[in-house]
Amino acid sequence: MNTLYPPVSFYFSVNITGIGTDPDSSFQEVSGLTAERDVIDIKEGGENRFSHRLPDRAKYGNLTLKRGVVLSNSGLATWCKGIMESDFDTPITTNDIVVSLLNANGNPLMTWNCIGAWPVKWSVSDLTAERNELSIESLELAYSYFIKAPASGASQAS
Repeated sequence: MNTLYPPVSFYFSVNITGIGTDPDSSFQEVSGLTAERDVIDIKEGGENRFSHRLPDRAKYGNLTLKRGVVLSNSGLATWCKGIMESDFDTPITTNDIVVSLLNANGNPLMTWNCIGAWPVKWSVSDLTAERNELSIESLELAYSYFIKAPASGASQAS
């Protein structure tokens, strides 16, 4: 019998197409999986009680990935450095990013495929001698849109 339960948000995976695996797929936090549709208000002449509200294009937030600072050179760092230091003499290379929410067995329950992602901001947490914390790097990526889908054949029961 298949028991449904709300999935936990701390068990997930990130796969960046065209970039190698560990440590480039290990992140402690993912945010920015948002989509919204703007509304256009149209005022009709002669009808003063209301405006017609029509849907406009959908827009998507930036995807933010956070992890501990990786000291070794990686495919992700090379990709980001190439785009951030570019003088636009060559086109920006985009990659798709797949974020998967996993069940207790490590199988995907739900996936978000972010299409055409490229880095727009890279930052490192503040360095301070007063705290005993890991140094965290944040990577913010713009993307065109995402496709949300339940994983094929995924069972929610563990």
